[in-house]
Amino acid sequence: MNTIFWAGDSTVQTNNYATYPQTGIGQVFSLFLREGYQVENHAKNGRSTKSFLDEGRLAVIEQRLGEGDFLFIQFGHNDEKSEDPSRYTDPFSSFMENLEIYINTARKKGAFPVLITPVERRCFVDEGHLGPGAHGDYVEGMKRTARKCQVPLVDLYSASRRALEKAGEEGSRKWYMFFPAGSYEEHMEESTDNTHLRYEGAVKYASFIAEGLRNLGGIYREMLFEEPQAEAL
Repeated sequence: MNTIFWAGDSTVQTNNYATYPQTGIGQVFSLFLREGYQVENHAKNGRSTKSFLDEGRLAVIEQRLGEGDFLFIQFGHNDEKSEDPSRYTDPFSSFMENLEIYINTARKKGAFPVLITPVERRCFVDEGHLGPGAHGDYVEGMKRTARKCQVPLVDLYSASRRALEKAGEEGSRKWYMFFPAGSYEEHMEESTDNTHLRYEGAVKYASFIAEGLRNLGGIYREMLFEEPQAEAL
């Protein structure tokens, strides 16, 4: 059994009933995997590349990583928090340096690291157009690290921006924790959260990661089930 270990934040984490209907990308990614592959999701709410390291969460993954496994590395949201020195990283120095630690940890264990850019927030300026985005420098820092270390990268940030603009402000609400009061018995209050995902959004964005892996080919494509072909009329 090959295992995909996931290091990331709340957009990736596996949620429980206490945070329903919030759903993380890593929580649903097994929907796209062939038999013989599994996800071990270590992503945690509020973590950055720095705090994840400082709390020993990568060390736990390192103990469990084996040859032929995968380490998916997806950060950015909390690395941006300049007001919090326990989480903040500079996009073109400490963020990139931390990403290299994750990459080298995987490689030392014979595992395959994959960088995944952060999912975009619902940062609409009008119905059909997004603002400049919150993660640009961190996306670029991750891309530079991928080139430097020759690591595969899936650009979820760009894919999610395209999907958001296509769906529009109102149409994209169903993907995020953005809903009126009374929508859920478990979450009766209104939510205008433009960052965290509901099930539909988690599956949507997980499908973009799967598409990116298919495009990489080789061992990355092999982990995924083949997309069903449309039946001939």
